[in-house]
Amino acid sequence: MCFRFCGDNSIKNAIVQGQQVLTAGSDSALLDAQILLSFVLNKPHSFLLTWPEKQLTDEQFSHYLCLLTRRQQGEPIAYIVGEKEFWSLPLKVSPATLIPRPDTETLIELVLEQYNDSTSVRCLDLGTGTGAIALALASENSHWQIEAVDFSDDAVTLAKHNAKNLGLSHVDIYQSNWFSAVSAEKSFDIIVSNPPYIDEADENLAQGDVRFEPKSALVANEQGLADIRYITNNAMRFLVQGGKLFFEHGFAQGQVVRDILQESGFENPQTVQDLNGHDRITWAVSP
Repeated sequence: MCFRFCGDNSIKNAIVQGQQVLTAGSDSALLDAQILLSFVLNKPHSFLLTWPEKQLTDEQFSHYLCLLTRRQQGEPIAYIVGEKEFWSLPLKVSPATLIPRPDTETLIELVLEQYNDSTSVRCLDLGTGTGAIALALASENSHWQIEAVDFSDDAVTLAKHNAKNLGLSHVDIYQSNWFSAVSAEKSFDIIVSNPPYIDEADENLAQGDVRFEPKSALVANEQGLADIRYITNNAMRFLVQGGKLFFEHGFAQGQVVRDILQESGFENPQTVQDLNGHDRITWAVSP
């Protein structure tokens, strides 16, 4: 059901009343309203500020109100508009994949910091989703050989679309259940993964954006650690000596992920915090 607003159909009024509608359920109500209106008008954010008195057509206003309804019901902005920016790259998103998050940029920064001077790197991204990690790395390193896999055919299709749209043709994206379709003949300098790491009993699964995201990309058995264990136990045979395995994980999982890596024979496991000061990325070296 769509809302009805009082007053004129100006951009200014649409934003003000849209913000009021969304305030109770969003901590970014103003920005949400602006993004939705920009999407409806197919105009940049600056247009809203430059032409606040411009009148929306009845069709535009009706469309905007219905999008506000979807957002008020909790649907993520990224799914509504079909796009999310990550590492300054516009990525198409869909309910078949997780929505890329700023926390994951910590992983990109860490890999680039450690391999900044390397012109020839072989990298494997496990569980690529939208392709965010692989494509961000590819955008910074045109000479790297990057492969990205996902179990979901829909995710693979989406990641391929994003790669094509961004002109990052040197990323090889294909379907694989973790390592199942990765050639045993290949070896990599880096393996990166943002695997499912949430416990199925976690109460946060019933809150916020994750209610709309695919559970298969969020939840793992063994208190969220099953996929991390599986990847760790199989990664070493695909890594060169001195190669590195990087995981994104939950804020309370740093110690246990370091333990898993060490128990599997990886050396010098370390955890890096995200911008909010939470444990977020753990990596280790293949002996």
